[in-house]
Amino acid sequence: MSVSEGRARTPLYLKVAADLRTAISAGEYGSGAKLPAEDELARRYGVSRGTVRQALAALRTDGLITSRRGSRRVVLGGPRLHSFGELRSFTRWARSLGEEPGGRIVAVDRVPADAEEAEKLRVAEGTPVYRVRRLRTLAGTPVMVERTTYPERIGELVAGLPPDMVSHSEQLELHGVLFSDARHTIDLVPADADDAELLGCRIGESLLRERRHSTDPAGNPVEWSQDRYLPGTVAFTMQSSTATSALGRRLGS
Repeated sequence: MSVSEGRARTPLYLKVAADLRTAISAGEYGSGAKLPAEDELARRYGVSRGTVRQALAALRTDGLITSRRGSRRVVLGGPRLHSFGELRSFTRWARSLGEEPGGRIVAVDRVPADAEEAEKLRVAEGTPVYRVRRLRTLAGTPVMVERTTYPERIGELVAGLPPDMVSHSEQLELHGVLFSDARHTIDLVPADADDAELLGCRIGESLLRERRHSTDPAGNPVEWSQDRYLPGTVAFTMQSSTATSALGRRLGS
């Protein structure tokens, strides 16, 4: 693989780190395995050894690898887990890993709420709502299609955002829209034609779907979303106890 240092908008070390992180998640380097030497990685990616060192430092910060003076980096295990708050915000979760998140609005439609949307958003069926379809990326690579339905007052704010705005939730918070609680349902769905076009997958290929119903601190619905992830890009973990349970997201499947 070769990466052009001059043309890349995303810092090169993040691209290299993302590729190595994906390889580790896919099991190419098992726990206890040694990564290739710096000069070998530099040749593989067409970058300087300084860039490779930055990428490895990012992986070390994530807790994926360790190193000793005079020896190659050793893989510690799977990617780091993250909290519910990071799960709600794709952008904050990605940044916490040293990833470069991106987003592009594909379509915004003001439509009458169907029966499911009316139930989730607590409005009468047929009430105007906003459906937003959005492509999400990591280091410029498509990983997820976000389909979110908003109540009209919130949808109007989203419709006014630039199409390439990275974080909608951060902008909505500036307008007093707070995401406090969420209920998540995770399953598999076949990719439809829109998914295939945006994610570069085959129609019918299995995608990981996260259905999310979010409310504000007063319990009012703020979104009903169905996010579809490419296989191998993220994994979800659940930790439960008698006192509490939390859902988190990590890279890899």
